[in-house]
Amino acid sequence: MKPRFVLLYGSQKGQAQAIAEGVAEEAETHGLFAELSCLENNEKYNLETETAPVVFIVSTTGDGEPPDNALKFVRNIKKKTLSSDHYKHISYALLGLGDTNYANFCNCGKAIDRRLRELGASQFYASGYADDGVGLELVVDPWIKGLWNAIKEELSNMTSKQTECVKEEVRDSSKETPDPSTADMQLNLLSIANCQNCKIGLSSRTDGALSADAGVASLTHSLPPLSQSALNIPALPPPYLCVSLQEMETTEDVRTIDKVGEVPISKATQLTRGDSVKTALLLELDISTLPAMTYQPGDAFDVYWPNSATEVEDMLHRLGLQDQRNHRVLISLLKDTKKRGAQVPSYIPQNASLLYLLTWCLEIRSVPKKAFLRALVEYTVDGVQKRRLQELCSKQGTTDYNSHLREQSLSILELLNAFPSCSPPLSILIEHVPKLQPRPYSVASSCLRHPGKLNFVFNIVEFPACSGRTAGRRGLCTGGLFDLISSRLVLPGNVKSSSKPALPKIHVNLRPTCTFRPPADVSVPFMMVGPGTGVAPFIGFLQQREEQRRQNPLATFGETWLFFGCRHRDQDFLFREELESFVSSGVLSHLQLSFSRDDPEEQEGADETISPTAQRRYVQHNLKLHGRQVTDILLKQKGCIYVCGDARNMAKDVDTTLMEVIKAELGMDQLEAMKTLAALREEKRYLQDIWG
Repeated sequence: MKPRFVLLYGSQKGQAQAIAEGVAEEAETHGLFAELSCLENNEKYNLETETAPVVFIVSTTGDGEPPDNALKFVRNIKKKTLSSDHYKHISYALLGLGDTNYANFCNCGKAIDRRLRELGASQFYASGYADDGVGLELVVDPWIKGLWNAIKEELSNMTSKQTECVKEEVRDSSKETPDPSTADMQLNLLSIANCQNCKIGLSSRTDGALSADAGVASLTHSLPPLSQSALNIPALPPPYLCVSLQEMETTEDVRTIDKVGEVPISKATQLTRGDSVKTALLLELDISTLPAMTYQPGDAFDVYWPNSATEVEDMLHRLGLQDQRNHRVLISLLKDTKKRGAQVPSYIPQNASLLYLLTWCLEIRSVPKKAFLRALVEYTVDGVQKRRLQELCSKQGTTDYNSHLREQSLSILELLNAFPSCSPPLSILIEHVPKLQPRPYSVASSCLRHPGKLNFVFNIVEFPACSGRTAGRRGLCTGGLFDLISSRLVLPGNVKSSSKPALPKIHVNLRPTCTFRPPADVSVPFMMVGPGTGVAPFIGFLQQREEQRRQNPLATFGETWLFFGCRHRDQDFLFREELESFVSSGVLSHLQLSFSRDDPEEQEGADETISPTAQRRYVQHNLKLHGRQVTDILLKQKGCIYVCGDARNMAKDVDTTLMEVIKAELGMDQLEAMKTLAALREEKRYLQDIWG
């Protein structure tokens, strides 16, 4: 019997789960047994009595929140009734996944780590925090590499401590029969030998077949030194699904999407001018038939959008299954699978057709993970293409993987088309392609102003051509929505759309209640920072405030500030007329504008004491110019600030600017300013709704 450790994961989109499953599989090669469980499956593990080492692998979602399948666990360990020695018997290691483009990096992992130590647990291996913004592999791979010796050393230490306890128990209960499994486990623990990580070495190529023409690397071609290197490629993920197709007696399909609401689009308006760099659309949904779908300003909702019919058709042909599109997909577990914790995907309904599976269940637009690339190697005939797939999934090929797949948002279909000699079975796709995720959007309206309606705003996402994509394409949901409403779209300057007898419908569902909402106390002042489509939730804030003022004319309302920015005033100034109306009515106390591509000298309200090139080009410049008011509202008046928009640049710059403003206005040093900003977050007075 191999020595065991407990392996627990919390995962929102499958990355933490995939890493945990990989660790469980690799454990076998190190003479260990990983008892794998999801954190929500607490019937499969019991930390109250656990004596083996425990390894946590957890991701973070939303505004630093735990993934859905870890939420209950986090709530349980945060109970104030637990004593400081509640988990003194637990020895653990933790790997957190996050993205530094978001404010609360790895917050779930850090919260679990901190709370376990508060409850008396001890670490046997330093925590690792991987950043998806630069590539999880940079931390994940070395952390896992060092994990094995740490587990073995901890098991050995535990055995030394337990041996005396076991002997004592044997002396006290000499009439009882010893448990042979315990004896075997102790013997194995005591005989563990240190070993090096196994690496797969491939001989250097000598034919030079992979050298790219003109000395430029691409998705399908590499350059020295990579093309001539021995490679460390991951172990082959064990197959675990048995998939077959069966002709259906009826054309009626199983549909799980019907479980969410289907509502009509009652109005569609283009907010940007035709010469704008981005195209922003405002859609109005009629939710009057869904009385349970009540929302508050700042809430978000999901749009459930199917894969493109064209891409589904291309995938069917690529798999050679175009004639079996209406066949029923039968999925079961392989009886002899070596995959730990193997399960039939719960998001694929029983008896669904192949066409439905590829349309509504699998994210065929997702970027292929390295484990998928490794699996594809086994189904690739051409030697050059096989070698290139090995490079892309190897440790040495991480740079190429990031530049040609991650950064280009290359899809699974695009990858398969680039490697024509690769012919994977359907089971490999179902094992490795993640669940098709709904697309979240912020509500851009108030139900007080628009009862029975819900508005939202989005830019049409564009993916340019690259080495693995011969032509550009639009985002799955944003492009699909545009195609759906293009015939009835109201263009800038038009009053109404052309009449159409039928309103197009989409599937939507409210997301769980969030904290990104205006203060419940209307006397509390607040500031909003929302460039571009980031202004969307604040339109709801201000519509709500306007209705509250109308209903309560004698109430005292706090100041409201909006920092808005875009490229050009005349091309992409979203909600211009409505925002100017809010200012005129007093609903919006201050509207601070910045136009990054317009002449700085022409920007409204420019400060003549500042160089034109340093004028209010971006929202953070306006924040800095009004630093005194910002600190007064946040720190003296106990107000709030909300930030919505791009996480990778804007949100970081705003965060830095707020810290600089606090330092300058209050005479603080860097550390004090950081603590002040952290306190605002802790008090839920500095809130973000941002995306990468």
